[in-house]
Amino acid sequence: MKNPFEHTSASWVRYSDYEWKKNADGDWYLLPVKGAAPMPYDPMEDKEGLVLAAMEIGWKLFRKLPEKEIMAAMREFACKYGLLGIMTALPTTANFITYEKVYFPKNDLIRVEVMETLDYLSLFYPFHIPDFKKQGIESSWTIDGDSTEQALIFTYQSEPQAMVMSFMRDYGEPYNWLAAVFKDWAFTLFTTTFYYERTDSPDAETRTLYERGMAAFEDNAPTYHLELRDKPTLVWDFHSLLLNIKLLIFLALTDANTPLKVCRKCGRPFIAAKPVDKYCSEDCRGKHKKAP
Repeated sequence: MKNPFEHTSASWVRYSDYEWKKNADGDWYLLPVKGAAPMPYDPMEDKEGLVLAAMEIGWKLFRKLPEKEIMAAMREFACKYGLLGIMTALPTTANFITYEKVYFPKNDLIRVEVMETLDYLSLFYPFHIPDFKKQGIESSWTIDGDSTEQALIFTYQSEPQAMVMSFMRDYGEPYNWLAAVFKDWAFTLFTTTFYYERTDSPDAETRTLYERGMAAFEDNAPTYHLELRDKPTLVWDFHSLLLNIKLLIFLALTDANTPLKVCRKCGRPFIAAKPVDKYCSEDCRGKHKKAP
């Protein structure tokens, strides 16, 4: 069978610079710097870099490094890849604006199952909420004459409205939510590593704990549709960078040739050149051999 992910609709937007700002409630949000330029790009062109950058932040969180260092890493990640698009990743559909309310599957960030659309949108606009109006399934929104944002709306006019709204300058994502997502991704890697590569065989209770931990790691999945190109073509839709990264991590973990692994010496995530590789670098390999 051919690669089912050969065709993707994965275009995303990053800004040239991001900053952390604290809202009225004292929560830190990451959002574009005023005047930063938006740049559409294809995340699938740097799959390994994207996965490793995400895993590096999760690794820092697991090691409980200083929050200042983690926030700096998140900002650097955003400058290179953009925000995660949490707003479109959490609801049952990225087209949630076309419904009367927003519905959620089970997740670690929002514990309610249903929320008013305006209340949900306000979670991602900590300083300036868009001029958004909704009556039932009908909705409308306007922007303040920013020609760059108008160009983005035109470019992504065929995408869900909420996805386009997440590309606006006032859209931001809270530190606590970003930390939870990155840590969950690292948890997936470390759990897989401990499950299969422990030198001592885990007992039945421990194995069950690992299995349940993985089963609890769930949220939405990317959608797909069929296009009639030169032949029928399956196209995957990624309406958030979050779902894009999650799928790439799962593919990397299950890759038989160049799997995603944890270095036996330093504990950092790395993409193995060969399935038998256990160290992220020759330096770590040498240090491990010299260890008493």
